[in-house]
Amino acid sequence: MTPASRDTARESGKDKDKDGVRDKDGVRDKDGRKTIRVVLAEDQGMVLGALAALLEIEGDISVVGQARNGKEALEAVLAHKPDVFITDIEMPHMSGLDVAAELKRRRTGTRVVIVTTFARSGYLRRALESGASGYLLKDMRAEELADAVRRVHQGLRVIHPELATEAWAEMDPLTDRERQVLRLAGEGMASGDIAGELGLSDGTVRNYLSEAISKLGASNRVEAARIARTKGWL
Repeated sequence: MTPASRDTARESGKDKDKDGVRDKDGVRDKDGRKTIRVVLAEDQGMVLGALAALLEIEGDISVVGQARNGKEALEAVLAHKPDVFITDIEMPHMSGLDVAAELKRRRTGTRVVIVTTFARSGYLRRALESGASGYLLKDMRAEELADAVRRVHQGLRVIHPELATEAWAEMDPLTDRERQVLRLAGEGMASGDIAGELGLSDGTVRNYLSEAISKLGASNRVEAARIARTKGWL
């Protein structure tokens, strides 16, 4: 191999990044230190852009992918294989909790941080059950988010202090299937449409709804969905 071809081969494995060098092992800062690779998911464009800009200011964090719905988020994580995935909860197509659960099922190794406006223990409990390593509220300072990313990357768990003590105060009585059916019912779907969506019979859907309504002490499916959503169980 000639010197020129060796140079070409070396360059094929890396390219310049605005703050450093990207090589086969990931992005490194200008001092050669490997940075924490992050994918962001948030359905509000302005919030997504602000989070990306704030994290990029940190010399040891690099945003390698962004998504505005759950399906795009899952695809971005699988494509980029980031160290940390930061996501909102409520997004189109798949929620952040659904994406976290799927990443856990696939054993991707990416650590998940939930950043949300919902200060509800039910959401926190579901996030932890889905494999999330962090649960933070959007009113935190930028440096707190950056520090949380570093701590989660090190294998630690980061939970907003307001929720840490009450995480298991009230257990979610719903099964996964009851939650699915009730979520769709709360969105206004009829039993027949829910059955078609989930591949169930009408009778099975009605049974799930009846169980959910009974467990929540509600008078109908609309009230049951409202109660469950208020507690963070949907």
